[in-house]
Amino acid sequence: MKTPARLLPLVQEGQIDEVLGQLMSGKEADIYVVDCGGVMRCAKVYKESKNRSFRQRSDYQEGRAVGNSRRARAMAKGSKFGKRELEEAWHSAEVDALYRLTAAGVRVPQPLFYDHGVLVMELVADAQGDVAPRLTDLELTEEQAVQMYSVLLKEVVRMLCAGLIHGDLSEYNVLVGKDGPVIIDLPQVVTAAGNNNARKLLLRDIDALALCLGRSAPSIRQFDYGNEIWQAYEKGTLDPDMKLTGRFKRPDHKADVGSVLRDIEDARQDALRRAGKT
Repeated sequence: MKTPARLLPLVQEGQIDEVLGQLMSGKEADIYVVDCGGVMRCAKVYKESKNRSFRQRSDYQEGRAVGNSRRARAMAKGSKFGKRELEEAWHSAEVDALYRLTAAGVRVPQPLFYDHGVLVMELVADAQGDVAPRLTDLELTEEQAVQMYSVLLKEVVRMLCAGLIHGDLSEYNVLVGKDGPVIIDLPQVVTAAGNNNARKLLLRDIDALALCLGRSAPSIRQFDYGNEIWQAYEKGTLDPDMKLTGRFKRPDHKADVGSVLRDIEDARQDALRRAGKT
């Protein structure tokens, strides 16, 4: 096929030998199969930001490192430069996450390099060597669905142990390769410790998997793995090999609102005293 313009620099520099075909075209990126030294790889070509909204990304951006104050100010103002920098940070988040998660043993495509707005990584294949199907394209038995859910929960735990949450996990961004499921599409990845939306996004990821796989195995939906996992994370007891039960007991005590308000007032008075205003 004719080499796409965005991939041409990589071909000219010898990083890609040939573009073999296009896998898919999405809102965020176009995906191609490429030949790199006789090995088929996947090339993710990110699309320009002008056709996409940054407002939808606010939940994910909180807590991300920016680099310097000039970039931060430009991003906050939404200037042309700021949007370009924010777009680059969005791409870099996925690249950095893939390297981090690969090192942690999470089942994600192995990244090879990122250049000219293109991420080249491992091509996930099935047992026949063809491009692996998405989870949504498979019909699973009840037993297969339960097993798939168990494996993916372990990957979510392993990811959280590495400090990250996918943030948009569903049957559409899980490929089923010859060795099992592989999690893809991570530009919206969240740093668990630095984002106030972390718990909400983790629970949403797990709920999305339960909804999909629960169609084949309804028993999946009766468990509360999300809150169990998050509680263990907050307590510092989360471990990649921990045995999950799916049972979570919510605190039955009521919050002492009066005590909280008194603590806030005490802190305010202390601050005033330190400032010499009382």
